[in-house]
Amino acid sequence: MSDTPFATHTLFITGPTYVRPEVRAAGAWPEYGHRDSENAKRFEPIFTDLRAIAELPEDYKTILFLGSGSTAMEAAVRSLVAADETVLHVSMGAFGDLWHKISLENGKKAAKLAVEPGRTATVAALEAAMDAHRPAVVAITHNETSTGVASDVVALCRAAKARGALAIVDGVSLFGGAPSGIAASGCDMYCTATQKSLGLNAGFGIGFVSPAAVDKAGRVTARGHATDILAHLDRAAKFQTQSTPNVALGNQMWLQLHYIVRQEGIAARFARHLAMREQAEAFVAALPGYGLFAEAGHRSPTVTTAVVPEGMTFADLRAVKEAMRARGYLFDPGYAKLNEDLEAAGKRPIFRIGHMGDITPAMLKGFLDTLGEVLPR
Repeated sequence: MSDTPFATHTLFITGPTYVRPEVRAAGAWPEYGHRDSENAKRFEPIFTDLRAIAELPEDYKTILFLGSGSTAMEAAVRSLVAADETVLHVSMGAFGDLWHKISLENGKKAAKLAVEPGRTATVAALEAAMDAHRPAVVAITHNETSTGVASDVVALCRAAKARGALAIVDGVSLFGGAPSGIAASGCDMYCTATQKSLGLNAGFGIGFVSPAAVDKAGRVTARGHATDILAHLDRAAKFQTQSTPNVALGNQMWLQLHYIVRQEGIAARFARHLAMREQAEAFVAALPGYGLFAEAGHRSPTVTTAVVPEGMTFADLRAVKEAMRARGYLFDPGYAKLNEDLEAAGKRPIFRIGHMGDITPAMLKGFLDTLGEVLPR
C-alpha cells in the first residue's frame, strides 16, 4: 500500500478546509492524559490564544465542546432558553435554518425571521419580529456559509439586547478569518469551531460565554450533559475539556493558534482574508454572464458566492466539480438545497469559493486561474 492511498486535493470548499502540512504533522505528536499536567502545556496556551483571536472581554468564559460548531449552538439553546420562553432565530440561509431546527428538536418554542437568500437581516426587521414574538433569546448568524452573507452582528446583537433578550451568535465560518465583534456586540454566547477559518480539523466546538449567560443558565432546567455550559466551567477554568478530547487535535490546535497569534499575526490574518475576498470578487466580475450573489456591503470575508449565467444548471456545476477534481482541486458547486430551491423558483443557481483559514492569495490565484479555464461561458 502506498503512503497516501487516497487522492490529494486542495480544498476550496467551505469546510472542512485546507490544513497546513505542519499542522497535519502535529497530529502525530505524542499523546497525553487529558487530566495530566501535560494537558495544560497544550490547552492553557490554546485557551489564551482563543481569547486573543476573539478579543474577548475579561469577564467572558471560554468553553471547548467535544464535537463541532453545531454542538456549541445546541449548547446555547439547551442552556439559555427556558421551557416557557421563545427563541427567535434570524435566518439568512441554510445554517440559520439549521439552528432553528436544533431548537425545535430540543423542544424549544422557536420562531424564525427568514431573510431572502443573499441578503442580510436589518435592525428594523429584527425589532418588528421581536415585537411580534417577545423572545427571551435571539439567535443570529454572523456569517451565513450557504449564501456568503456576513451580517452586521454588532448592530443586531445590540438591538436584541436593547429589548431585553440575550443574544447568541453562530460564528462558525468566520471566526479566525475576521473580527468576532464580541466585545462591541455584547453577545452572550458566541459559537464557533475548529474546522473552518482557524485552519484545523473538526473536533471542537468553541463557546465564548458572557456573565449574563452564566447567570441565565443557572435558571434553566434540562440543560443536558455535554450541552450544559455550567458543567463545563470548572474544567475550563483548569484549561480542560469536560470529557476525553481528541488529543491529536489538541496538539494541532496548540501549534496552529501559536502560528496565528505569534507568527502570522491576527490583524494580518484578517487583512489576508479581506484581500482574498477582493480577489474572488474581481474574478467573478470579470466572467461574462456571471455575477456576485451576496448583497453589496455584506459580503463574507471567508466565502464568495457567484450566480451562474442564464441556462447554466446545478448539474453543470457538479460537472465543473469533477473537472476541477481532475486538476487537483475540490470545487464547491453550491449548497445543494439552496440551488434546488433556486432552480425550482426559476432562478439561477450559485457556486461558492471558500477562501478561509490558511488559503493564501497565491493559492487562490492558482485555483481561480484553473476555474476560469473550466467554467462554461
